[in-house]
Amino acid sequence: MATTQATPHQMVPLHLSGNTTEQQNRMLQEFLGEAVQEAYRTAIEQLDQQSAQAVLDMARKLKSEVASLVVETIERHTVSDKYKDEEVGSNRSYPPTYRVRPVEAQVTALKNLFPSLGSCLEKLGRRPLPEGAEAWFAIPRWQALAPTYNEAVEMLGEVLAAKRKFSNRIIGRMGPTYLRQSERSKLAEKILSEQQEGNDILVVGAQAGMLHRGSSARRTRAAMVGNEFGLGVFAFGCMLLTHPERLSCGDTLMIDCGGDEYSVRGDYTFDRVPLLDYDITGLEFSIFYEDRARNLWGTPTGFLYKMV
Repeated sequence: MATTQATPHQMVPLHLSGNTTEQQNRMLQEFLGEAVQEAYRTAIEQLDQQSAQAVLDMARKLKSEVASLVVETIERHTVSDKYKDEEVGSNRSYPPTYRVRPVEAQVTALKNLFPSLGSCLEKLGRRPLPEGAEAWFAIPRWQALAPTYNEAVEMLGEVLAAKRKFSNRIIGRMGPTYLRQSERSKLAEKILSEQQEGNDILVVGAQAGMLHRGSSARRTRAAMVGNEFGLGVFAFGCMLLTHPERLSCGDTLMIDCGGDEYSVRGDYTFDRVPLLDYDITGLEFSIFYEDRARNLWGTPTGFLYKMV
């Protein structure tokens, strides 16, 4: 029988938390086995000899259907219910003028803004997209621009301010006691840097907020699939430099940068999230509660995949 083989460009998710443990496998096997036994006992009570034989005659087909149903059921329950009540309906969308540019054009724009940036594996932008991603984006490693993440964010703000109207409502409160990357996003960045070793600009499959619109930042973090990670201020700010149309009108879907965490008092109590929005004064950088859901906001995220 023919087997399906992975193609060179197949998008196989690379999960951030690693493979299942032996204990998890054993527990899954036990409770799924109990569920199958319970289903068997319930079904047997409803069969007679004739119907039981009809089932046996379809054994191969039935086995395949049962296996598919079990897998489908498990997949439906892989997303946590944590903070499920922190979701609201939203009909916000992207501006009609927003279009994602080819990776090559993005890289050219970034190098014009940051001349010190080096190489990029632009050809990755011609691969199929990972599931969940909307497009390929060119995002510099912050380490290629500044000694610390916070300094890189400040540099980004200066460049944004030079390109468009930009208001920073937390100026002077952007040091490491206030702003930091989430651990999940730092890990994803490390993996991307290792996969695209030696390159200053990374090619990232991402979505620009629509996937999680109407959810609080912490609900989005809980609901992310295994290979998904939040984009922070630096990453999404760079996307805005190459795609200013993304935040260019007041009724668009605004952005909470859930890949970052913010402490409003600078006391390491990181219970806020940085925001990027647009109003009559232009682009604005501020903060909001991580547990508040609003129809105005969405969280941009990236997706990891195995290089096969």
